Amino acid sequence: MEHLFIDWLKEYGYAVLFIWSILEGELGLVMAGIMSHTGDMNLIIALVVGALGGFVGDQIYFYIGRYNKNYIHKKLHSQKRKFALAHLLLTKYGWPIIFVQRYMYGMRTVIPMAIGLTKYSGRQFAIINLASALIWASITIVPAYYYGDHLLALLAWIKAHWYFAVPLILSVVGTIFYTLNRLEKKVLIKRSERKFDVLVK
Repeated sequence: MEHLFIDWLKEYGYAVLFIWSILEGELGLVMAGIMSHTGDMNLIIALVVGALGGFVGDQIYFYIGRYNKNYIHKKLHSQKRKFALAHLLLTKYGWPIIFVQRYMYGMRTVIPMAIGLTKYSGRQFAIINLASALIWASITIVPAYYYGDHLLALLAWIKAHWYFAVPLILSVVGTIFYTLNRLEKKVLIKRSERKFDVLVK
């Protein structure tokens, strides 16, 4: 089964990479870098396809925010806090947030939608988004390409020692998620306190 999946990935790698990149896939970019290292993918094509996938994904989310208000209202019920944080970041940092949102866990889909809700220029968003996607793909795929042997050795170790690796990975991911959640709450609490202080004054 494993060999069948690898063969399928080798044959349809670029299509998988494109779709994966639309759906938030740093892991897909890392795999593309490794496969470029082994000669199963072309590095330049992988960079272009990964960047285009990331670009298309954020464009979709941006236009959902701009033209599908019903969907946004539904999302607000379950992710109200994330939309509030996105609005705060946009107000404070402006267009540079388009660059860094790709690396913000849990915010990659929310921030483009939040920008779409504003009167921000669609053309300007597309230009910045394309540049951001190219950088995002490059700084993920290229290191994986150059350190492919080390990553393959790590994957082999994880496979051989899954009983130790899986709990370790889950612990690290859980710690990151918990820390980011605490920071998110802290930022929003400070914002609420500032609004209260303004009202009191």
